[in-house]
Amino acid sequence: MYKIDVHVGKQLRGRRTALGLSQEDVAGRLGITFQQVQKYERGANGLSASRLQQLSKSLGVSVGYFFEGLENGPGAGEETEACTGIAPDGLASEREGLEMAKAFNRISDRRVRRCLMALMRDLASAE
Repeated sequence: MYKIDVHVGKQLRGRRTALGLSQEDVAGRLGITFQQVQKYERGANGLSASRLQQLSKSLGVSVGYFFEGLENGPGAGEETEACTGIAPDGLASEREGLEMAKAFNRISDRRVRRCLMALMRDLASAE
């Protein structure tokens, strides 16, 4: 398993859950099995350039989205045992986080969204 594949998989899972899609939904859009989507999300299988392009169109993001936040330093492409079987950290891996992300996506007023983000940052830094 390579760090870059794990990172891209986390991005895929995060976007999929933020849109409220199941693995089956994504698989249907791509003409593959949901098991293949699971493998992509875990980083067990890497994504080809053509599959990444399909995913970006299907999920409404640029191809670059999947690489956002990726460390470009040494080790970015190294194989890692530590990533095997670990669920993605953060928002998408917790039920409350998923509910919060779905609710946040339904807010159309950009000012309200920015205020909520500022509040969340303040609360997180207070811990």
